[in-house]
Amino acid sequence: MPLIEIKEISHPGVDIFASLTEAQLRRKHDLEQGIFIAESPKVINVALNAGYKPLALLCEKKHIHGDAADIIERCGDIPVYTGERDVLASLTGYTLTRGVLCAMYRPTLPKVADICKKAERIVVIDGVVDTTNIGAIFRSAAALGIDAVLLTPTACDPLNRRAIRVSMGSVFLLPWTIIDDSINSLRENGFKTVAMALTENSISIDDPALAQEPRLAIIMGTEGDGLSEQTIASADYVVRIPMSHNVDSLNVAAATAVACWELRKR
Repeated sequence: MPLIEIKEISHPGVDIFASLTEAQLRRKHDLEQGIFIAESPKVINVALNAGYKPLALLCEKKHIHGDAADIIERCGDIPVYTGERDVLASLTGYTLTRGVLCAMYRPTLPKVADICKKAERIVVIDGVVDTTNIGAIFRSAAALGIDAVLLTPTACDPLNRRAIRVSMGSVFLLPWTIIDDSINSLRENGFKTVAMALTENSISIDDPALAQEPRLAIIMGTEGDGLSEQTIASADYVVRIPMSHNVDSLNVAAATAVACWELRKR
């Protein structure tokens, strides 16, 4: 374990924790798949348990023999950059959660068909860009029995640092990938599609017909605009969550949690 103390933000090798944006990390030129940053010992442990490979650690001095000791031991022979809290905060631009960051290799994403083979309930995230919502959706999906998550190309990256943190590492627990073609191609993989939308012809989420479906793909749209008219029109079911007290809708993360629970495999 090479332990490297840094005293300034220009130290060689630490640019992955500081100067590179999320987009630059995804296409890091010397790594085939790019990298991402996981934060806090608990989240890093979840990633390691799921088979994600570490590249480097950034750790406050006081945590080397404390909260980060197990992480450092598990990561083996990778660089461990360390320093005082103020130095690391000036490097990253924020105070480290529990004093540890881990740069990890991005995995090769599976194909949609491979994800669908063993799944019975899938959440499709269509164009949701808020990192907090993405993290919360993954956490609910993992906790409430969803088998996999698909994202359209316009949705936020699940391996965004904040999305990972909000999910508490749940992004590492579910298989996920990008669905580049039409969402309705899911029918070819044996799924009935459920468009979550408040429309005049939508059915209630507790409709008995939904519980009888062997395989469902639950499509969640953006906060403001929701799902496109085309997606709604082509869905097998258009489903609403009944509202009370003149509340017009739920936050997409909250709506996803309700949908995951109500439409779970019985």
